[in-house]
Amino acid sequence: MPHDLKFGWLSPVIGNRWSDHQPIVVYQDQHILPTALPHFDSVWIADHFYGFDAKTDPFLEAWTTLTWLAARYPDVELCHHVLGHGYRPPALTAKMAATLQVLSGGRFILGIGAGWRDDEYRAYGYDFPKPSVRFAQLEEVITICRLMWTEDEPSFEGTYFRIDGASAPPLPNPVPRVCIGASGEQIGLPMVGRLADLWNGWYRGDDDWNRRIGIVRASAERAGRDPGAIEITNTVEKALPETDAESEQLVELLRHRQSLGITHFVMDFGHPQSTEPVLRFAEQVIAPLRAG
Repeated sequence: MPHDLKFGWLSPVIGNRWSDHQPIVVYQDQHILPTALPHFDSVWIADHFYGFDAKTDPFLEAWTTLTWLAARYPDVELCHHVLGHGYRPPALTAKMAATLQVLSGGRFILGIGAGWRDDEYRAYGYDFPKPSVRFAQLEEVITICRLMWTEDEPSFEGTYFRIDGASAPPLPNPVPRVCIGASGEQIGLPMVGRLADLWNGWYRGDDDWNRRIGIVRASAERAGRDPGAIEITNTVEKALPETDAESEQLVELLRHRQSLGITHFVMDFGHPQSTEPVLRFAEQVIAPLRAG
């Protein structure tokens, strides 16, 4: 199944010394996003509770921020980059997702992963088991979500989680797609092939990428799924282009990754101060790539 080429905008929720300690997403909402998002297909928000430089730096909560953006920008898909499933009970995650899907008119994608930041888990009093357990829990979380999105009174008894008549009306229609963020070859990527509608993976070179996407596709085939139905997303951390030459370099880079099967680029531009390079990116990078 061919996928149209898409571009996502990752808006940082952190405020640090480079943004005068104002959350960057707030600045972008005031100065950048009204110009940028009409050219993009999706907006993405990271899920952490505090920053990586100083714990006192502002860092906005992910669900609240994405819901705020959903109301302000009604024409883009909405996804987290990505939720740590252990931060919220599975049934609550399912209910929140169903609600945002209904309120947004079907634009929400559940971006979720096994979590990795152990210090943050422990600071908030959450358990942080070994990776194999976290991924087994993630599979149960996704199962619970899909049951609660499609059944009136679903029940589930797993190894780690259970629900008993966990109604979540109104049921979302369509049900949210699920984007799994994972890179592990033994557990995470096979799970993507079995369960995900989208995969968000990191590019570390062609050979590494081809091996990892091969694992995803082989797992999908073993599960009786069409590997081509999984939308492949990749996060790209680059500054916006300031010159024609920089735009050409970005086109070359993204076109090459597109040849590797990536069809949804999640662009992390950091903290741009002006809309001029945003419009340059739209005109000189997005437009030629969409044109083929």
